[in-house]
Amino acid sequence: MMTRKLYYEDAYNMQFQSKVIKIDQDERGHYVVLEKTAFYPTGGGQPHDKGTLNGMEVIDVEEVEGEVRHYTDRLLTGAGSVEGIIDQGRRLDHMQQHCGQHIISAVFHDKFGIPTTSFHLGTESVTIDLDTEFLDADLLEKAEEEINRIIRDNYPVETKWVAVEKASEYPLRKPLAVEGDVRLVIIPDIDYSGCGGTHPDFTGEVMAAKFLGWTRNKKQVRLEFVCGYRVLRKLGQKHQVLTEMKRIVPKPEQKLVEEVDELIKINKQKDKKIAELEEQLLEYEARDIISESQGDKVIQRVFKDYPIKTLQSLGKVIIEEAPDAYLIFISEQNDQLQFVLAHGTDINRNMNEVAKQILPLIEGKGGGKPNFVQGGGKKLIDGEAFAERVKNVL
Repeated sequence: MMTRKLYYEDAYNMQFQSKVIKIDQDERGHYVVLEKTAFYPTGGGQPHDKGTLNGMEVIDVEEVEGEVRHYTDRLLTGAGSVEGIIDQGRRLDHMQQHCGQHIISAVFHDKFGIPTTSFHLGTESVTIDLDTEFLDADLLEKAEEEINRIIRDNYPVETKWVAVEKASEYPLRKPLAVEGDVRLVIIPDIDYSGCGGTHPDFTGEVMAAKFLGWTRNKKQVRLEFVCGYRVLRKLGQKHQVLTEMKRIVPKPEQKLVEEVDELIKINKQKDKKIAELEEQLLEYEARDIISESQGDKVIQRVFKDYPIKTLQSLGKVIIEEAPDAYLIFISEQNDQLQFVLAHGTDINRNMNEVAKQILPLIEGKGGGKPNFVQGGGKKLIDGEAFAERVKNVL
């Protein structure tokens, strides 16, 4: 028995009564099939409706093997009939976005010769793939202006079922890939498309459309946009960000980008200067360590909370200055030990072999070049004891 699809009869119908004709489950979970339903199933780029059946949450709706299956959060029992309530906000949002997409695709196709190849209605924004490799700012401005004119002029949005043969009499944007009867969505003089989605009765209900940007997707362009109340939400989000930015950077909105750009440049200059000073400090520290070693063949130090990169940088400076010495640097941290083991150019030994012998002491991992290895593990012994064990191996 085919389910009567109330969403095709009246897209604004958000509450209905129906008889249960099947309760079952598949790989998605428990589902219910009804004699009639206002729940729209996923299809044609539009997500499914959500809502309740007798107070039980409807988490998914799919059309499978000719059945409109309502997947519920738990098994429906003891019900010969149900009351269905659609999530009205979600339905109206999808109607706005889907109708907006029809208008946008029609304008790009008819005014600029750019066809739409795919459509995706996401939770935050909508995307269409356009069969072109580039969109310039002037074209986007003209397209957006024309799209919002059509919305503002409040064209009727009509739907009708016709035989596929009869559909060919309409100026369809895409050829139909179905047999039998097809549902057409028509905005007179604007758009004629085969479509199974839900739409408002007039374009004015779309309210507005706003492009958010585009990216290249293979050899096409993916255009992102929002329509209806999503435009207001995006405006609200951006206004909140700007308000916070003005609190941090007390400048007029028009000057914010310029001011932030200048702050970033200043910060990069400071970072560069700090890096140069840190490098100088490392060189001074390296000289002190070499001086204190007084010609020792093993230069050994244990540091507190030194990052591994600092150990590496310090180690590289020292082995350049001490070509005949071994280097053991350990960094003690809360629950970790990290190390650098190295030697100067006058020594011929693979430090990876040394690392393999001492890594089990800290259940660690590490490796590197024959003359310079690094690693780390658990702090199972203290840093001084670990350094002595390494020295014994050397």
